[in-house]
Amino acid sequence: MSKDIYLTGITTTGTPHIGNYVGAIRPGIEASKDLTTKHFYFLADYHSLAKNEDPDRIVQSTLEIAAAWMALGLDTEHAYFYRQSDIPEILELTWILHGMTGKGLMNRAHSYKASVQANVESGNKDPDKGVMMALYSYPILMAADILMFKSTKVPVGQDQKQHVEMARDIAQRFNHNYRETFVLPEAVIGENTAVLKGLDGRKMSKSYDNTIPLFAPEKRLRKLIMKIKTNSQEPGEPKDTEGNTLFDIYKAFATPAETAEIAAAYANGIAWGEMKQRLFEYINEHIKPAREEYDRLIADPGVVEAELQKGAERAREISVPYLAEIRDAVGIRKLG
Repeated sequence: MSKDIYLTGITTTGTPHIGNYVGAIRPGIEASKDLTTKHFYFLADYHSLAKNEDPDRIVQSTLEIAAAWMALGLDTEHAYFYRQSDIPEILELTWILHGMTGKGLMNRAHSYKASVQANVESGNKDPDKGVMMALYSYPILMAADILMFKSTKVPVGQDQKQHVEMARDIAQRFNHNYRETFVLPEAVIGENTAVLKGLDGRKMSKSYDNTIPLFAPEKRLRKLIMKIKTNSQEPGEPKDTEGNTLFDIYKAFATPAETAEIAAAYANGIAWGEMKQRLFEYINEHIKPAREEYDRLIADPGVVEAELQKGAERAREISVPYLAEIRDAVGIRKLG
């Protein structure tokens, strides 16, 4: 029986935060230890061009995200760890897939529809105002990422499930029109994966500027945790854990026994200031060993670059011959 192949990408548009850690990085690193499966982890720097106009930020984000995975213990000997832009076959495949993708399918993409809706609601006469092709055809590039390495499982949040389904649709159409070439991927939605709220109570997201950077220095980490929005309940008043940002973050890091202990403290009316201090101390202790390694890697980008180059070399051992098969299928062939 063939191994399942998992693929995970993180867009290089910001600094890794604790939401990325509990939602993608930590489960990804745990999964990579399973030797009965294959795992691909990549830095989606071409995807970042759809969202980020600051070239220096993309470079810095690439370094920070790669250093985070390495510092937290990703097994790069077993897992494939690479930068998207180091695999030119992905870009060539993206264009080939354009020929198998209906405009109607792209019109239904959530991100495109959201942009159109925002234009309509703001009274713009042109519903496509400000929509770049990088945004519009983003799902085709994502399909190429997934199909290039014959991924069978793609762990995603609910908001990305549609993109995996689109990759399946495009692959099926290609297989029907040419020959059986692509493996059909499945989205894996982490039912138990924590989705953390940020400082303001909304989902923790770089776009809301409400994140807690994963490797923030101790003083800054404490300052940010102290800024987390709470209600006006007094010390001694029993507090509800349901939907509480402080409790949810603590639970995402702690063991079930530790979480039960904090739940009891809520019932007994723990003061918000004390809870914030306990949360800071817990996260700080959890992250401290990896933070030291992260800081070392950030200070020596050449080490990170060498790891990414090694990963790209391994990945291209797969992508180069596979693209040759794909080109042959569509009729891009040598003569004679």
